[in-house]
Amino acid sequence: MALLSEVVAYLDEQLDIAAIPDYPGALNGLQLANEGEIGRIVAAVDGSLAVVEAAAAAGGPGLLVVHHGMFWQGAQPVRGAFYRKLKTAMDAGLAIYSAHLPLDVHPEWGNNACLARAIGIHEWSPFLDYKGLAVGVRGAWQGTREELKQRLMLAVGGPVTVCAGGPERIASVGLVTGGAGSEVVRAAAAGVDAFISGEGPHWSFPLAEELGLNVFLAGHYATETFGVKALAAELARRYSLPWDFVDRPTGL
Repeated sequence: MALLSEVVAYLDEQLDIAAIPDYPGALNGLQLANEGEIGRIVAAVDGSLAVVEAAAAAGGPGLLVVHHGMFWQGAQPVRGAFYRKLKTAMDAGLAIYSAHLPLDVHPEWGNNACLARAIGIHEWSPFLDYKGLAVGVRGAWQGTREELKQRLMLAVGGPVTVCAGGPERIASVGLVTGGAGSEVVRAAAAGVDAFISGEGPHWSFPLAEELGLNVFLAGHYATETFGVKALAAELARRYSLPWDFVDRPTGL
């Protein structure tokens, strides 16, 4: 068993929770406490009712680490699915910790860092700004458009949509996991040959063609499984706890 307070303090410090800006609904950090001890770590992308039910079913007090927490819709009445989610977690002694942008940008456990390593991007530098925070990475990558697609498909374990608007041979890649596909203008202005994200709006495809930019969309969910897994594995190692991943893909 480990003390929840110690684990949370470690996460808050390592992820720089207090300093990193984010969307109001992210509410990064400990979103739900338990009685104070945890005997297991569970990772998931979304703090949904289905995920909480699956995490609670394993039994025993634990910590559920998610990328998208429970409060994206802001303040809401505690009833219906939201009530069942909280009650299920509390009855099971399941604490819930959420890290959105702080986990995206972490240099070791972050979604961007993990995916960049998985597909072989090197010589990283900051990429795309949000309120003074670089939310992605850019770097060197040598190969063809089809080769990059195959590397991405292997990394995320699923399909990749490609807009072949740029050069066939790729030497530089910008990467922002999740839902950054609408940032094609800024990505093209940055001078990369290819821009990788999870999902984007319809209009981003023809616009990328006009801008001469290759765009690879590998799934919002699929590109954001990396960070919570890496973080859970680190916590399990540090505190000698078992860990598991609740896979609840959206297909988006």
